[in-house]
Formats: sequence, structure tokens, C-alpha cells
Amino acid sequence: MNMNATITPDYTAIKVKQNAAWGSGDYAKVGTTLQIVGEDLAEALDLRPGSTVLDVAAGNGNATLAFARRWCDVISTDYVDALLARSEARAFAEDLPVKYQIADAEALPFAADQFDGVVSTFGVMFAPNQKQAAAELVRVCRSGGKIGLANWTPSSFIGALFKVLGGMVPPPAGLSSPALWGTRDWIGQEFGAKCRSIELTEKNFIFRYRSPEHFVEVFRNFYGPVHKAFLALDEQRQIELERAIISLIAERNTATDGSVRVPAAYAQIVITKS
Repeated sequence: MNMNATITPDYTAIKVKQNAAWGSGDYAKVGTTLQIVGEDLAEALDLRPGSTVLDVAAGNGNATLAFARRWCDVISTDYVDALLARSEARAFAEDLPVKYQIADAEALPFAADQFDGVVSTFGVMFAPNQKQAAAELVRVCRSGGKIGLANWTPSSFIGALFKVLGGMVPPPAGLSSPALWGTRDWIGQEFGAKCRSIELTEKNFIFRYRSPEHFVEVFRNFYGPVHKAFLALDEQRQIELERAIISLIAERNTATDGSVRVPAAYAQIVITKS
């Protein structure tokens, strides 16, 4: 047996499980707290009103709404229909004319060179076939258009949280870390030959919760990957996971009053296509 053989992940099976994970709980309750990231990304791309924008792995629509508020013509996509429904309700409440469509980030059902802007906030980075997903972002963006991304970095709080989860519930064999999307080297490798410029700025999102226990409660009930991790464990291991998350929070918490104020680093990326 060749012990050095490369393991090829079963991407189809992984996506089925991912769909179930992100569809479980109620990600929108966590996702809406990240709205500022979508607004900041929209400012960074600086697209003119009337620009066509595709939001990939859009979740509950933070970037979608941010660009629509700036009079862009937005198509919002995800492969979890429940998340798109939550986003659509938000757009309806603000009378924003967003179009919604189920779509796989690794096989976008759009023509080449179709959009002025292609964006994703903490979404496309979780596609299991990372190279294919990156290639799709480039394909559907027009020459001179912009690709805008917000991706957690490997050393970030969320990067560390996923390491804690992986220690309890190992990820599928052969799967690369989503946090690669938050590194300058990987972004340069996948996009550099196809773009005029790459601007990567490290920023912080601040997680704010009433207490460490409140953070665990919200993420355990509503954030799909954490929700599924707890369900996969027996009672004793669930206790261990909760303790591990609270310990991680303690390491990074800047609040001194018992609440949670945890900075989480992410890469804000603006790529101009050749």
C-alpha cells in the first residue's frame, strides 16, 4: 500500500453533508451579526450604481443587501434554500429588488464574463473543491470587473474554533482548510495569473455576546457546523467541547466585565480581473 497516496475527497458526498450542516440550526441568527462585513466589502469594491453583482454562497444575504442598498443589480445564490429564504425576507422588508437562485459555488449556472462584481462573505471559502470554486468566480466575472471576498484567516478566532471542532469531529479525509482562502499565498496562487491586481487587507470583526456561555448557547443552537458537532458527540464529549470553546474565548476575550468581546481576523480581498 502506498502510504503517501493523495486522498481524493468525495466532493459530492461532502456537499450533501455541508448542505445539511448549514441548513441546520438557524445560521441567520448568527449571520445578521456580521452585516458590517458586507457593508465594508461593498465600500471597498466601490462599484457604480447599476453594476451587476453575483453573491456566491450568500447565506442570509449580508453582502447581497449591502450591494443592493447601493443600487447594484444583485443575484444572490446559495445551495441552501432556507438561507436564501431568510435573505429574501430581509430584502422584501427593505423593498430591495434582489433576484434569488439556488446555485453551487463550484458550478455556477451563469455565462462567462457576465458580472461586474462577484462577491462572497464567509461563504465560498467553505466550498470543498476550492480550486474549482475559485475558477468559477473568475469565469463569471467580466474583464476589468472585481471579485470581492471576506474570508477568515487561519489564526483567527473562527479559524481556531474550527480547529477545536476538527479535534472533536474530524473533517473528511483529504479536505483542505477553508482558512486557506484567508491567506495571501493561496489567493495569489489561485487568482494571480488571472487578475490585474489583488488587494488584501486584514481586518477584525468583533464578536460580542453577553457571556462565554451565551456565545456557546447561540452557536450550539444556530451555527450549523457547531450545531452538528454537538449532535455528533455523546454527553461527555459535548461537555468537553463546550469547555474547549469557553477556553478558546478566554484566551482571546478583551472584555473585562464578564461579557464577550473577541476580535476575529479576516482577510478583505479585492481582485481586479485581467
